[in-house]
Amino acid sequence: MKVKTVSVGGVKVGGRHPLVLIAGPCVIERREACLDVARRLVRLSKREQIPFIFKASYDKANRSSVRAFRGPGIEEGLAILAEVKEALDVPVLTDVHSVAEVAAAARVVDVIQIPAFLARQTDLLVAAGRTRKVVNVKKGQFMSPEEMANAIAKVESGGGRRIMLTERGTSFGYNNLVADMRSLPIMRGLGYPVIFDATHSVQRPGGGGDRSIGDREWAPLLARAAVATGCDAVFIETYVDPDKALCDGANALVLKDLKSIWRQLRAVDGVVND
Repeated sequence: MKVKTVSVGGVKVGGRHPLVLIAGPCVIERREACLDVARRLVRLSKREQIPFIFKASYDKANRSSVRAFRGPGIEEGLAILAEVKEALDVPVLTDVHSVAEVAAAARVVDVIQIPAFLARQTDLLVAAGRTRKVVNVKKGQFMSPEEMANAIAKVESGGGRRIMLTERGTSFGYNNLVADMRSLPIMRGLGYPVIFDATHSVQRPGGGGDRSIGDREWAPLLARAAVATGCDAVFIETYVDPDKALCDGANALVLKDLKSIWRQLRAVDGVVND
């Protein structure tokens, strides 16, 4: 099946277009830090000619512990994302957790993301589709790739026709995920662009008891495997110093390493699509 091309603020995802990078911090910690990471990523994307979408969350509503850092919240967080978008002229992606958040997020961001834990929430998917924004649905850790056809149908029932699907690993026993590369061609066969989430695929959900942990060293290897299998974009959470991050630092990549990692991914993509 031919994969549709989805346009995200001028960035083309899918079809025969170049591999896209979706990157940023897991969650906004401080305005200054978010803008700093965004500036660094934009500079990298321009130097290396990488089609780029900035990602950051204003709230992480599904943390392991009630004491976990969640972010600044929707009002302040969206204001920061709007500043990133306007100041740096870059498309922006963020996730929503309830129908009540969708309209406000749609006024600011280019891509509304449905978190994996919410990939079966019918009202949320339909509401996202009604915005006519690009909707990125992360495949639930508990879902088969074939089941994503149902998620697509829900977004489409709201009028959404610009959809992307993301593989982020499947539950494999307790506190572990495995990335099944078969998911990429299966979901791509549903007709929409497919993204591989390299950093969440190496997460160990709840593995720290009151927090998730992860193995960032495996993320570049899995990303290479995903690009070799065939995907349209790679999703990477990154910080200047992930070990000091307040959320998901254990599986996030060091920002200064992205240049060499992306050059490898682009080389693999060039071979696959030659």
